[in-house]
Amino acid sequence: MLAAIVCSILTGARGYKAMAAWLRDQEVAVWHWLGFNRKPPTTNCFRDLLQALPPETLEQRLRAWIEAVLGEPLPDEITPLAMDGKTLCGTLDAHGRNVHLLALDQKCGSVFRQMAVPGKTNEAKAALEILRTLVLEGRLITGDAMFCQKEICQQVVEAGGDYLFVVKDNQRELKEAIDAELAPGFSPL
Repeated sequence: MLAAIVCSILTGARGYKAMAAWLRDQEVAVWHWLGFNRKPPTTNCFRDLLQALPPETLEQRLRAWIEAVLGEPLPDEITPLAMDGKTLCGTLDAHGRNVHLLALDQKCGSVFRQMAVPGKTNEAKAALEILRTLVLEGRLITGDAMFCQKEICQQVVEAGGDYLFVVKDNQRELKEAIDAELAPGFSPL
């Protein structure tokens, strides 16, 4: 069933009903490739499995598979990892806040690592925790100005990686400070 879940998600299914519908729409040969000898499971089977499966376990297994598929970067190759925070729709809690995740996205388009950002902190603190768990050698960490902080940059460099953080016009003060540092020198002569 996990193989069917992954395949259905990769084709755009978002939710257990869509997963079950995707599987039912496949040819019998696909059912057999996925390990089903009879009719595929019902919608309720997918729901029950997804509710019983600890998300951390599934994430850990998928992450191990992604790492095995991607392999280690070649010696002269730089592999990009993009840090970005996303708010999950439909996750409003009792205090009126949505669940906010920090995700590292890789060239294959999958979430490489994710972490819930606690309400009393920000993405930068969560990013630092995630970066400590990654092999950063041969990787280029990218992100927006939120991550342009000394601790994050230092963590990336000390671990053998590189970083590129974009400062846009909506970060006026930071952009002006950078522009002032990079302005051509003034000569009175």
